[in-house]
Amino acid sequence: MTTTVMALTDITQAISLSQLEYAANGFYLLAVFLAARNSIHTWWLGIIGCALFAALFVQVQLYAESMLMLFFIITNVIGWYQWGRASGIKRVSSTRPTKLLLFTALALLVTAAHGFMLHSLTNGYAPYIDSSILMFSLIAQFLLMNRKLETWWFWLLVNTIAIPLYVSRELYVTAIVYCGFWFNAWYGLYLWRKLSRAAG
Repeated sequence: MTTTVMALTDITQAISLSQLEYAANGFYLLAVFLAARNSIHTWWLGIIGCALFAALFVQVQLYAESMLMLFFIITNVIGWYQWGRASGIKRVSSTRPTKLLLFTALALLVTAAHGFMLHSLTNGYAPYIDSSILMFSLIAQFLLMNRKLETWWFWLLVNTIAIPLYVSRELYVTAIVYCGFWFNAWYGLYLWRKLSRAAG
């Protein structure tokens, strides 16, 4: 992880924090907008946005979220492949409640462990909150990759936690964009419900 962090720091030395924040939010905003509309183009735009966000979060000591963005790059590649393989079929389905409860319990457990690790071993800011965003985002991303309706409930939770965190780190542009993501998640939930009913 140390090598990755150093590499990201070197990349961003020539770029101001505000320019990096604007660029990251621009690409990521478009990717999230297209995800709610069930468009395959969400994935490649997400790869670019996540790479920029990974560099940004290293700069403001949100290490769990930086790691999350690196994970998202990988899952965006997988999601791009999975959605492309579906040959244009856009089926949305639901996840069993027992599975969602299991995911949530596991996320809370790992959040506590990961937050403790960051608190003990790094100078990370708000390690437990940072870790909760990491874990619930992982669940949301896996659900999105598999076109599960409940992805939007988890994105709503993630955005609700993330907005005040970004404000506290003076990432005001990111906080405003995440407010947009919060409303977009409600729209995604509405639209995917319609798609789910149509598929049923």
